[in-house]
Amino acid sequence: MTRTPHLSMYLPTFAAQGPESWEPVLALAAAMDRAGVDRLAVSDHVVFGERLEEYARPEVGGTRGGVQPTGPDGHWLEPLTVLSVIAGRTSHIRLFTGILIAALRRPVTLAKSTATLDVLSGGRLDLGVGVGWQREEYEAAGLDFDGRGRLLDHSLEVCQTLWREQRASYDGAGLKFEAIHTMPKPLQPGGVPVWVSGTVNPRVVRRVARFGAGWIPWGDDAADVLAGLAQMRDALAAAGRDPADLQVTGVLPVVRRDDGSADLDRTMEAVPGLAAAGLTDLRVRVPLPDDPAEAEDRLRDVVVAFRAAAGRTDPLPS
Repeated sequence: MTRTPHLSMYLPTFAAQGPESWEPVLALAAAMDRAGVDRLAVSDHVVFGERLEEYARPEVGGTRGGVQPTGPDGHWLEPLTVLSVIAGRTSHIRLFTGILIAALRRPVTLAKSTATLDVLSGGRLDLGVGVGWQREEYEAAGLDFDGRGRLLDHSLEVCQTLWREQRASYDGAGLKFEAIHTMPKPLQPGGVPVWVSGTVNPRVVRRVARFGAGWIPWGDDAADVLAGLAQMRDALAAAGRDPADLQVTGVLPVVRRDDGSADLDRTMEAVPGLAAAGLTDLRVRVPLPDDPAEAEDRLRDVVVAFRAAAGRTDPLPS
């Protein structure tokens, strides 16, 4: 059964050099909300080493041919902090970490901060997580880079335990606690939805099957998302997880005119087919004017065109 797709956009919360102000980023988030964009995504880096060429190595978690968008002294806002600020300036749009390197945070603290953000945003948080690609980030946090998959699983185990159990107990991976209480719980039933990033491999399949409300394809599986999704569905079914309820994000390619501008009509022609293939969250990047009012008008045009292509009749924000 085809699920009605959502429209998402990436919010750049980093800069090669420190900007005079981050206000334009916050204003853009508010404009996305007013225009009716369904979900905004922000990224994560805590620290940088100097071997940024590692980002292009799939074998360590990078993506083939990838180029890190800043140097080691680029300015990167912490995603949960910036989403907390955005939550206070928006009303409808879902707030997505795409992705959070979750294992760099202590699990009990991550459970608390994400539950708090979910409550204060009215249940709008989606927690996209992945292992990352940079050894130096783990080393700076005193963590084992080679064990990063196990660390991520450990973090998700603890978070879901604390989100769901009133009197929580846990025993595993060097951490044990009993009769632990933490409030508030997330507003969303079962806790904050977890979206797992990665390629189709046994470790990621197990992680999606166990924890994932959604999958964020990465690397070659993001480049050919339909083939990757077919493989993921088969692998989940073999693992005993019904893939029918899996949410999946993918890029909606922008068709450009001869002058380089986005052709919305032709771009949106792909929406029904991608939705029928199983993509539930379509991320689009279109050039926006610098003027805030003009940018919001352009965003509204994108939203209207997307909803028409998706057959959606839900009202736009007033």
